[in-house]
Amino acid sequence: MSGVIPIDEGVERLPLKEYTEKAYLDYSMYVILDRALPHIGDGLKPVQRRIVYAMSELGLKTTSKYKKSARTIGDVLGKFHPHGDSACYEAMVHMAQTFSYRYTLVDGQGNWGSADDPKSFAAMRYTEAKLTAYADVLLGELGQGTVDWGNNFDGTLQEPLVLPSRVPNVLLNGATGIAVGMATDIPPHNLREVVSACIHLLDNPSATTEDLLQFVQGPDMPTTAEIISPQSDMLQMYQTGRGSIRMRAVVDHEDGDIVISALPYQVSGARILEQIAAQMQAKKLPMVADLRDESDHEKPTRLVIVPRSNRIDTEQLMHHLFATTDLERTYRVNLNLIGVDGKPQVKGLSHILKEWLAFRMDTVTRRLQYRLDKVLERLHLLEGLLIAYLNIDEIIAIIREQDKPKPVLMQRFALSDRQADAILDLKLRHLAKLEEHKIAAEQAELAEERDKLELLLGSKARLKTLIKRELTTDAEAFGDDRRSPIVVRQEAKALSERDLLTSEPVTVVLSKQGWVRGAKGHDIDPENMSYKSGDDFLLMVLGRSNQSVAFLDEGGRTYSLEAHTLPSARGQGEPLSGRFNAPSGVQFAAAVCAKPDQLLLMSTDAGYGFITTFEDLLSKNKAGKAAMSVPKGAKVIAPQHITQLEDTWLVAVSNEGRMLVFPLQDLPQLARGKGNKIISISSARVASREEFMVSCVLVTEANELLVHSGKRYLRLKASDLVHYRGERGRRGNKLPRGFQKVDSLEVAGAVLNAAEEPTPDA
Repeated sequence: MSGVIPIDEGVERLPLKEYTEKAYLDYSMYVILDRALPHIGDGLKPVQRRIVYAMSELGLKTTSKYKKSARTIGDVLGKFHPHGDSACYEAMVHMAQTFSYRYTLVDGQGNWGSADDPKSFAAMRYTEAKLTAYADVLLGELGQGTVDWGNNFDGTLQEPLVLPSRVPNVLLNGATGIAVGMATDIPPHNLREVVSACIHLLDNPSATTEDLLQFVQGPDMPTTAEIISPQSDMLQMYQTGRGSIRMRAVVDHEDGDIVISALPYQVSGARILEQIAAQMQAKKLPMVADLRDESDHEKPTRLVIVPRSNRIDTEQLMHHLFATTDLERTYRVNLNLIGVDGKPQVKGLSHILKEWLAFRMDTVTRRLQYRLDKVLERLHLLEGLLIAYLNIDEIIAIIREQDKPKPVLMQRFALSDRQADAILDLKLRHLAKLEEHKIAAEQAELAEERDKLELLLGSKARLKTLIKRELTTDAEAFGDDRRSPIVVRQEAKALSERDLLTSEPVTVVLSKQGWVRGAKGHDIDPENMSYKSGDDFLLMVLGRSNQSVAFLDEGGRTYSLEAHTLPSARGQGEPLSGRFNAPSGVQFAAAVCAKPDQLLLMSTDAGYGFITTFEDLLSKNKAGKAAMSVPKGAKVIAPQHITQLEDTWLVAVSNEGRMLVFPLQDLPQLARGKGNKIISISSARVASREEFMVSCVLVTEANELLVHSGKRYLRLKASDLVHYRGERGRRGNKLPRGFQKVDSLEVAGAVLNAAEEPTPDA
């Protein structure tokens, strides 16, 4: 049975479930309403409000002397905020940091932290503080009947529940806080922009969020770093009250160096240096040679990144650093605050400004009404004083003669209680000094003020005009230009592992038994390397350390791996069978290393071939991919690099001395397959190895072709090759006698045959 259970001793007992639920709910509501969330009226959390109010009570205005922070915090804790002194001081420090608050409320002297390390502030016994001029927008109307007062924690003092803010401070300085089951993340904004939006909203109450964004361009952080969020994202964020914004550091170039002159909001320069240095130590940033911090008092943020050479793509480098460090940062936005109704809610920009303007309208109305009541009271008293002046002798006589003069005065001159008290409160010599013209002058002045106040209070339009005027005055007094520019930037992407590698020359060496290794440099003698017993050199391929290597087996399958992952040439390498799942008994026939978009000529000695890109040969699968269809009995010919498609001729020669020359463009460009006929050879004769294509090379009009046959060679110029030209797939013409048994073809000094690989451009 739930509910309170009475016991004989007269003590009430509560079920544990109900007790814990109630305790948790009470604590949750306390954290939400009295600790973590700001109020829409003044944009302050309770601890911040108490600090500001306590400092104003201590007389710590902008014109006064600084006072030890420990004494100020002691006053706050003793009177209003019975919590931890360090947490209270931290809240005070936060309000004084120009790099944390867009418009600081506290003016501090001493060490109040730095942008590099916001929590490096000195202890409160060493620092001094007073309020800034901006704090007046929260406190200026405090004694004018504008606030509701509540008891402090022990009921001995009264404290304001909400300060009468003249500007929407909740948006200007922002707020962050974690409550129970909810949080708030309100970014800072520009005073002039927010005031302009408020004025527009007063003139056009039906204005949409989209209309307001013409004035409020976006958040304005206390840093000159760029806001790079798209306008569409910000519109959605301000409509719903939830979203995110991205900020990016400002980067300049000086004498080939990269200089970072502004960091995103609440990002530490030391942290940035640490992140970049970690990448450099992990050998993941070879493009950077040096890193320096040249920050000083004149330039609080100046980080210098020195590229390794002037050939480094600095834009690409910075995009990588934006993506991998805090040089670009995303901030969560959650416009959650306590409304005028005392309840927490996530509100959009339009909702916040409308609600704050309603709060401001109520505050101004209360201020004017308070003043009107004071004026009316004074006019009432002045009427009594005028009666006293006109009957001064009689009144003095009554005061002197009567034991209780008050009822007599009230009856004789028809005075009110307050008028009688006002007359009696004056000393007799002051009564005698009353002058009619002074009373009349004050009455006229007050009557004029009364009429003005009644006119204001009686017209909503006049009230709006007054609020607009006051907002404009504060914007002129405390406003400044936007600090965080809103710039449309390309999305940053981190570089791949390959892009981050240094581009060094590498020679890939493959042995006959399928052992591979990578030697640094291109001036390598692979034939004289150390090989296993029974093994020997098969082929080599030249490339770069940041490129991939593709291996072709006898069946036309290709396998690929990164060049930088190959074992060193100091040893004997490692078998490709350990890297790939190649079919049993299949040997590797060729290899190629190139840029992804490099065009290659793929062919078999059956006389078939096609053009492909190097990218099409790459495969992440350990089992490789079928790149070429190899006819029965045919062998794979090493791929050849194509420098240009136009004005290039393909020269093919068979073992019977038949040679055919045709334009390279006649061959199709395929991703995989058998290809088209290069030279006509019967498939049966290929299968029996009676006839096959010995070699095929690429020549231009400027090249000469050497046909090697034994120790002799035949030199053919471009004009000589005309005789051998024909359509693709023909038999070709016979070479002269003595040169019909062709061993190899040579173009521009490079000997090309089935066992050798062309040299790619480094």
